[in-house]
Amino acid sequence: MFKKLSSGWGGGADREAARRRGVEAEQRALDHLRRQGLSLVARNYRVARGPSARGGEVDLILRERDGTLLFVEVRAREDGDHGGAAASVTRGKQQRVIFAARCFLQSMADLPPCRFDVVAIEGDRIEWLRAAFDVPDEGWTG
Repeated sequence: MFKKLSSGWGGGADREAARRRGVEAEQRALDHLRRQGLSLVARNYRVARGPSARGGEVDLILRERDGTLLFVEVRAREDGDHGGAAASVTRGKQQRVIFAARCFLQSMADLPPCRFDVVAIEGDRIEWLRAAFDVPDEGWTG
């Protein structure tokens, strides 16, 4: 009989707890942004890229009163150690969010003004970082 060795990523219970924390963080972020007057367009918008390439996901897509479409990445950490929640939005994560945003916008006849925001949650503190990152120089079609 062989014993399965741990991969270091935790078991199913750890993944489920992390998923629950993520859902709770997204709900806190959504509640916060709605109080600021934004309206929800989509939640957890996911798109595949292919069998061997990672796709993209946008946690929250919201619209401001002026029509601006916000693609929001939500990050939560217990505290600000190791750069905190906002610092965990790496360039790779940004690229996956941008990829998903491009796919989302393909169904629209007219492109609205768009922005990439981050909601960083550390403990009880919520910080809304507007225009946290931009589309690279190749633009929306790159």
